[in-house]
Amino acid sequence: MKKWSGAVILVFLFTLLILRYGILENPLAERLLPSPLSRNSSEPLDWLDSALPAIQNPGNGFRVVSANAIVSRLFAPRNLSDAEQHSLQTWNHLDHLINYSNQLPQAIEAIREAGSAWEDLMAVFEDKRSNRSTQQKVKEKQCPYSIKKMNITEFGYDTFKLKLPCGLVQGSSITLIGTPGGLLGNFRIDLIGTAPGEPDPPIIFHYNVRLHGDKLTEDPVIVQNTWSVANDWGAEERCPSDTHPTSKKVDDLEQCSAIVGNDEKGIIASDKHHNVSRSVPLKKGGNKPRRYFPFKQGYLSITTIRVGIEGIQVTVDGRHISSFAFRETLEPWLVNEVRISGDMKLISVLASGLPTSEDLEHVIDLELLKSNPLPIHQAVKFFIGIISTANNFKHRMAVRRTWMQYDLVRTGAVVVRFFVGLHKNQMVNEELWNEASTYGDIQLMPFVDYYSLITWKTIAICIYGTNVVSAKYIMKTDDDAFVRVDEVLSALMTTNITSGLLFGRINSDSQPHRNVESKWYISPEDWPSEKYPPWAHGPGYVVSHDIAEAVYKQHNDGHLKMFKLEDVAMGIWIDKMNKNGSGIKYVNEGRIYTDGCEAGYVLAHYQEPREMLCLWRKLQETQRARCCGEKQ
Repeated sequence: MKKWSGAVILVFLFTLLILRYGILENPLAERLLPSPLSRNSSEPLDWLDSALPAIQNPGNGFRVVSANAIVSRLFAPRNLSDAEQHSLQTWNHLDHLINYSNQLPQAIEAIREAGSAWEDLMAVFEDKRSNRSTQQKVKEKQCPYSIKKMNITEFGYDTFKLKLPCGLVQGSSITLIGTPGGLLGNFRIDLIGTAPGEPDPPIIFHYNVRLHGDKLTEDPVIVQNTWSVANDWGAEERCPSDTHPTSKKVDDLEQCSAIVGNDEKGIIASDKHHNVSRSVPLKKGGNKPRRYFPFKQGYLSITTIRVGIEGIQVTVDGRHISSFAFRETLEPWLVNEVRISGDMKLISVLASGLPTSEDLEHVIDLELLKSNPLPIHQAVKFFIGIISTANNFKHRMAVRRTWMQYDLVRTGAVVVRFFVGLHKNQMVNEELWNEASTYGDIQLMPFVDYYSLITWKTIAICIYGTNVVSAKYIMKTDDDAFVRVDEVLSALMTTNITSGLLFGRINSDSQPHRNVESKWYISPEDWPSEKYPPWAHGPGYVVSHDIAEAVYKQHNDGHLKMFKLEDVAMGIWIDKMNKNGSGIKYVNEGRIYTDGCEAGYVLAHYQEPREMLCLWRKLQETQRARCCGEKQ
């Protein structure tokens, strides 16, 4: 009997081992088990048969919301102050966007989500104005800079969850300290997206560590991927690759470090405390070299997941291990939770570099940072529209404290505004609304931000530059670009061209990306030609008043081709004008640097807030365009 009982226990443990192995080996299997992420397959996907598509209400899968109802939500009259109305000067010109929402990816969802977000936001502030709000909460950051959980000894049912209230931005990082253990030592880290009311929030980043391999390999492997209802699991990225090493890089870092899976005697010799697989005994008579892998059962590891410009970087114990490029519609600002599951004994988890707004009570230079009133009945020389996202608080503050302090901007000769869509997170929207009301330099957009909708912001910039202010030149730039306003305006004056102008870093020989996993993927249906017409790189280009006005009018008439790459889209629109006899002049400005900073710049892209402040300080001290790493 004892032997029989022992056999039953062994069979049970073996079955448990196989099940656990199968789940961690195959992400799809995780969807077959009951969990908070499992989908209700009986939920209908309803659409109304009308001129405009009906849109499902995320809070109620069985209730269908018509497009007209969405428009009513977004554009109904509100009891707003003059300062609050200033943030909607462009918004009120965009009430027809939904008519063309089928032309861009995520457009319908973005408008539908904005309708709900806007109603919730207005309800909060109308409640505050009416003094119906309940007991005043203690002043606390809704969007904290960091969140930490220390001394974690036990977490849920094989899953630890860390909420990120305001998403992630470039520079944000998640660091976890723990030891792989259990039966296999397999574990996974998932960055889960925001999806209020939806049963299946997307996995923006899936990092699955399989210490004993899987069906494709017997060696340890890391699998990176994404998941969403629309696209299911994407293409796996394995480290090391089971076929051949990839030369692909993300933010100039290898997709899979060359040291992973290789015999790195130098690393083993130089770092005795690193988690190399040196203690695994070789098979009898075998000469298989010991291979490096960053995780090992029973060994403590420190893993950091960092948000870069092009994608996500992972380091373990200070070494770069892998990179993962952002995939379309799965963007870091969507992340609202970190989930860690499997055989990982956690000690602590720290999220840092999170998006956070400044505490207005402690901004000593507040009045200096507020935008000046627009000149009444007076044209301006130059309008600059800055594309930003809702939780990029730090980038906007850096711009306000640096190149928005040029005398040309302070005196009103140059007008600068941020163009920002709503967020799916109410806390972010509340912070954004307060910021917009305080500084007066934000133009809100009636849609939720997605990368594929930047083109709509470009149209909004053209609207503001021609209908709200009447500017001679209209510039589009990004919130991580440092603009030497005086030099750009001087260069424009030097051209002596006042109509038909596209000024910037002109690209006359580029092709569409055909890789479906690419953030910049363009299908043959969207653009059948193998070459684009001339266009100017998005971090900073200028068009003359007549071009901006034509863009707005053609969009109003429904004649403007929507294209998700906004800088290429502008090139396409201008090329059509050129073919119609408008006589376009393309002026190339080589001092616009789209990949960083170089001495003598008129625009430097990819600048972090601290780098913005550094560039401004160097300009003030030396009167020369010096980069931060450059010696005087």
